[in-house]
Amino acid sequence: MVTLEKVQAALVRIRESIRLSPLVHSESLSQSAGNQVYLKLDNLQRTGSFKERGALNKILSLSEAEKRKGVVAASAGNHAQAVAYHAGLRGIEATICMPLATPLVKVSATRGYGADVVLHGRNYDEAYEEALRICAEKSATFLHPFDDEEVIAGQGTLGLEMLAQNPALDVIVAPAGGGGLLGGLACAVKEINPRVTIIGVQTARVPSMLAAMREREPVTVPAATTIADGIAVRRAGEKTLPLVRKYVDEIVTVEEEEIANAILLLLEREKTLAEGAGAAALAAVLQHKTGHQGKRVAALVCGGNIDVTLLSRIIERGLVKDGRLVRLRVHLSDHPGALRRLCEVIEHHKANIVETQHDRAYYGVNLGDTVIDITMETRGPKHIEELMSALTEAGYAHERVQ
Repeated sequence: MVTLEKVQAALVRIRESIRLSPLVHSESLSQSAGNQVYLKLDNLQRTGSFKERGALNKILSLSEAEKRKGVVAASAGNHAQAVAYHAGLRGIEATICMPLATPLVKVSATRGYGADVVLHGRNYDEAYEEALRICAEKSATFLHPFDDEEVIAGQGTLGLEMLAQNPALDVIVAPAGGGGLLGGLACAVKEINPRVTIIGVQTARVPSMLAAMREREPVTVPAATTIADGIAVRRAGEKTLPLVRKYVDEIVTVEEEEIANAILLLLEREKTLAEGAGAAALAAVLQHKTGHQGKRVAALVCGGNIDVTLLSRIIERGLVKDGRLVRLRVHLSDHPGALRRLCEVIEHHKANIVETQHDRAYYGVNLGDTVIDITMETRGPKHIEELMSALTEAGYAHERVQ
């Protein structure tokens, strides 16, 4: 099992090559959470995630003979980039197996760091099997994304940094996928300061660590789609589970909308970009899943590699949820000047039209009438209520499109 001494040795080994990421206090998020909230911003690493710590520690632990034979990994994201980057810097041949459906931006980034990318299989499991085959064929070293002692020790260096940056922390909240980060961090923190509460967070759609804790052994849970794809691991690790069972106080889950809300809040209030897995810990804190009030709580923002298309959808949905974007369906007579008069009502109430769409054939429209869907920027729920009341007073039949 990984020990505090192994984590301390890992920190010495990787220190020159890994950024000491900031642990920052957030006034805004503290008010929302009812705790003093600190954010450990490991999304600021060179490849955008904490995965560099474990990958580098493993690479630096290899013998010269092992380095000459190269390394192989299976990943659809952060682990792939971490291995590619740090192996490439040291002239070590790296082969990364990625599922066929991996977004092009991640494939390009991994290749850009110098790795040989092999696209194989419909999912991670199939890519993993291909990676093992290639590894045996080349007599290379396989770099597991979480179930490896050197990888776990490397991830655990986050715990040492956080205690050094703020020894008064009461609670540390970290995302849990296969358990490498959570297990390593919990080991380091609890061995130094047992009073610190450690809470792991999983997406409710793939709660493999929660299931493993209940069954006291790794359990394979069904696959599911989630915006927190970085922690969507179907089975907890054989090496990580004992650490989590020994050192972690609780595992909680968060829903997709809660994660999306945390991503948006980090972007808008903290000017910090997080991926789904990277925002899961903060989502649990903001939704009061940790059960603490008035404590010094640190949440790991451990990754920032989010697809920009997904990010745009999260932003748009967040604006709708906050009442800053609304779509109204308005019935009006189809004759010259009708739209202008409708726009005058909207203008008077200071809403900004961003999109319109006419329809004369659907939604039960009478002959000679039309329906127009109007998407508007608004100031919030109260502003929307005022606008809808004004439309009613002006004689327009309307409804809000949800």
